[in-house]
Parts: sequence; C-alpha cells; structure tokens
Amino acid sequence: MTKKIDDDLIDELLKGCERPEDLLGDGGLMQGLKRALMQRMLGAELTDHLGYEPGETPPPVQPNRRNGTGRKTVKGEAGAFEIDVPRDRDGSFEPRLIGKGQTRIDGLDDKIVAMYARGMSVRDIRSHLEDLYGIEVSPDLISRVTDAVLDEVKEWRSRALDAVYPVVIFDALRVKIRDKDSRIVKNKAVYLALGITSEGTREVLGLWIAENEGAKFWLGVMNELRNRGVQDILIAVVDGLKGFPEAITAAFPDTTVQTCIVHLVRHSLNFCSWKDRKAVAAGLREVYGADTAETAWDALEAFDEEWGRQYPSIAQAWRRAWQEVIPFFAFSPEIRRVIYTTNAIESLNRVIRKAIKTRGSFPSEEAAEKLIYLAIRGHEKTSRNVRGWLTAVNQFAIMFEDRFTPMKG
Repeated sequence: MTKKIDDDLIDELLKGCERPEDLLGDGGLMQGLKRALMQRMLGAELTDHLGYEPGETPPPVQPNRRNGTGRKTVKGEAGAFEIDVPRDRDGSFEPRLIGKGQTRIDGLDDKIVAMYARGMSVRDIRSHLEDLYGIEVSPDLISRVTDAVLDEVKEWRSRALDAVYPVVIFDALRVKIRDKDSRIVKNKAVYLALGITSEGTREVLGLWIAENEGAKFWLGVMNELRNRGVQDILIAVVDGLKGFPEAITAAFPDTTVQTCIVHLVRHSLNFCSWKDRKAVAAGLREVYGADTAETAWDALEAFDEEWGRQYPSIAQAWRRAWQEVIPFFAFSPEIRRVIYTTNAIESLNRVIRKAIKTRGSFPSEEAAEKLIYLAIRGHEKTSRNVRGWLTAVNQFAIMFEDRFTPMKG
C-alpha cells in the first residue's frame, strides 16, 4: 500500500521551488530529500544494530558505541551525491540500504544488463551512462555486472525439463569467437534446441557452442537433455545437422526425425534464377503438399522432368534427404503446420542476430553465451503459444497415444 503524504507537508517542501531544476536538478529538492531519507534510514539501522537511541545512555551490556560518520558518494538516476554513513566503534555495523563497497543505487546493475542484452558494447554502455545519468563507470565494473549473468546461464542450462516434448526444433547459427588456445577468431556454431511443450508454449531447452558437429557432439547434447529429465521427444525437426539422426535415435529411439521443409525449399531456391523462383516454389509445393509419401514421390519425379535439366541439384537434394522428408506425410494437416513452419526458430534467430550484429567477434565463448542467453530471455518473455495448438495436440494424442497425454487445463 502506498503511504499518503500530507498535502501541507508537500506545500512546505515545495516552497522556493520555482523552476524544474529546483525540484529535479543537481542539488534540487528531490536529491536533497533522497539524501535526507537515506541518512535517516541509515541512522535507524545503526540504532537497531546497537540497541539504543542517539543521546541515550548505552546499556551496560553493550560495549559498542556510535563513532561518528564517514562521507560516501553514491550514484543514482538523479546523479551523484554525498551522504554521511554512520559508524560504530568495533566496525560490526553493515548497513543494508547501502552496503559496504556499494556506490550505485536505483537498479543501475539492471540497466547495465539490459543495455548489454541489446548488444551494446562496454564502451557504448560507459558512454550511455555518462551521457544520460552523469555516471562514470569503469570497464571492469561493467564486466563484473554482466559476468554475474553467467551464474544465471549456468542455472538455466542445468534446469529440469519436461518429461515429454511433442516437437523440438534444432537449429544453428554462426558466431565469430576468439579461440582461447590459439587466440584466433573462428566461426563457431551456436546450436539451439527450441521445444514446444504439451501446453503449446515455446521454450528454449539449451544452447551449445562448438566448432565442429558430428554424432559424438549430438549424442552428448541428447544425453544432457535426458539427464535433465527429458524422457521422450515425439518429433525432432532438423536441418542438415551432421550426425544428428544417428545421435537422436540412439538416445530417443522412438523419435521421428523430420527434416525442416522450409529450409529444404529455401535451399532449393538458391539453385535457380530469380525469375524462375515463383514457378519452382509452386512445383515444390506439389511435393510437400501431397497427401501421401507415394504421391509426393510422383510429384518430385514430375518436378524433375520439368526442371531437372535446368536445375538438376534441386531434385537431388530432395532425394538425399528423402528418408527425413517422408515422415511429414504421415501427419495430419494440423501437425504438419506445426512442424512445417519455422517462424518460431527464425524469430528467435532474428532476436539473437540483432543482439550480436554490433560485435565483430566475441573474446570468449562465455561472452557469447551470456549475450545470447539474455537475448533468449528477452524473447521468451514476449513469445506466444503455437497457433492452433489445441487441434494439433488432439492429433498428437491420437497418433502417439501410448507416449503422449495432453495436459489438462
């Protein structure tokens, strides 16, 4: 409950405030009031610590005494100002309002983290804080504040997961990171696992940074998911990740591995000229829009007859991926829409790329991890449930009746 302040007290305080800066400026009423309130609260804390009021005779059992004050400069949204922090003789008093060593108030740490999450560099953050708040902070301070995010990342990466995920989409994006051994900047892959829960919410299950992928790497990822509580994945959607199908079937033998249709279509369109793209896309739609795997194969053969001489690589790419394409045709239209669209993972990737685009490279994997994690955290706060999930989830319950039970609302 907000405490009501007497109007007469407000009128008394505002006497002499004729200009905005008299109220809000450096040395104005608000700054003075904040200083006075803080010192009053610090005094109350010391009284509670010592057990007697100022001016009273200390109890005989209390050898500790007040010992004057120490001047301290604190920095906040309204600028920097000095306060007198009360002290005791034996140095056991540790104020909670402004802790020992603390010089910042008004959630400055949160502001630093928020700016870092938007992709601002340490230099940009320093400049922004100085221009906007008149606060000078060191690069080391900013690094310490943002490094605190690593503890949150560690906790997030080890959190317990659901037992069953109807759909998990695996994807990768490339980031430049300085190798800690060679000190050479290398292109490393950030692998993401985006799960769709039984309730239809999107949840990033984890992120992994690696220079090379393969069955061994992906088996480690799958075992990590199992150790965190995942017992089953109904459908894993993946786009050409090396060694992935073998690893996921080793850890989750009943999982259906489905290639990402959208990525396959886009890969195909890279082979054709701009003027033919619309027609080629329409031909491929006949393939992935077929009712069955058999009619889809016939449509692919027809597509190759029409376009194969001009663009032979397209049908070849579909044939190479066919074993991971054909599971798609066993699903109902409702489930197809869920696993066909890549809007969720692409939206997430856009947010991450926006955060990292100002960085030429990262000095370490940890630096990349904390920024990407903050981008994920911000994205998940605004992420919506999968459209049409109620219809799809009923189809999941029929198709995977012995493995999946919808959550009751």
